[in-house]
Amino acid sequence: MFDAYLEQLNTSIRVRGGRAIDVPENFAECVSSKGGSVIRSWLWQVPGFRRWRVTRLDAGQNLQVLNSVAYPYYLNDQPLLGIDLLWFGKSSKLVAVLDYQPLVQKKAYFARHFQGLQALNERFPEFCNKEAMHSFDPHQYFSPWLLFYRGDCESAQDSLFNAFVAFLDLYWDINEKANEMPSEIEPEEVKRLQIEYDKYSAERDPAHGLFTSYFGKDWSNRFLREFLFPAELLTNNSD
Repeated sequence: MFDAYLEQLNTSIRVRGGRAIDVPENFAECVSSKGGSVIRSWLWQVPGFRRWRVTRLDAGQNLQVLNSVAYPYYLNDQPLLGIDLLWFGKSSKLVAVLDYQPLVQKKAYFARHFQGLQALNERFPEFCNKEAMHSFDPHQYFSPWLLFYRGDCESAQDSLFNAFVAFLDLYWDINEKANEMPSEIEPEEVKRLQIEYDKYSAERDPAHGLFTSYFGKDWSNRFLREFLFPAELLTNNSD
């Protein structure tokens, strides 16, 4: 279901100088013993970003998932890009979370980086669902203008793709502008905040249970800690 979204994302990265890099073999692809479901992941080397990962789970008519997180260089205090798209086939329910995930919850930071997302939120009111996200605190690592939808797939499918394209284009604009102005957060603090984001997300990631059900607890735990949110690797990484 999300193949067009994956292609749009990958094309968007490529045309801006992104280059695919090797993913550890045990994380690049894993096939479930349950009906041949497969999860594939990619890493991109992208100008302006220290890490950009993408994951696609295809479980046929039961479940479809597309997830991506982009981490800017520590010299840049712009928000992280976060994409979570999930489709549950049996109930025909769609969950979509598109956000520029802020490093800090401060008015000045929002004013610098989020005016575009605020306008996008107003442009796509069907993705302004205020229903609580059960796994996360919406006031930590989420913006007030995230695009969030939980409901019937048919009602949102067409507008979701349009919102997805606009969301990506706007993030590239934010990145370009952020690279033209000095960061207001020191690089060491940006690094610390990105590490805290990984720790927070690893503890609450709602997809972890889905991955475990298809690919087993051991593999899913390693995938979570070593690929999706590798906080321990960040601790030893410096720019």
